[in-house]
Amino acid sequence: MFPPHLVKEPILFTIAKRFDVMPNIRRARVTDAVGEMILELEGQESLLQQSIETLRSQGIEVEYIEGEIFEA
Repeated sequence: MFPPHLVKEPILFTIAKRFDVMPNIRRARVTDAVGEMILELEGQESLLQQSIETLRSQGIEVEYIEGEIFEA
């Protein structure tokens, strides 16, 4: 979950460029007040961890989800 002050920022682009990870957005809902997103991140394990730590340090809530995401 993204806090309001980051909703319009290019967070995923910045993370992808800085840590050489590849985000795949599976589902997203963004309003002026909050952003929620389900995504896959691919890359080297240590860089994935650094990217997640960076997201959290900016106040972004990160939760791990395992398994398939079915879309209608």
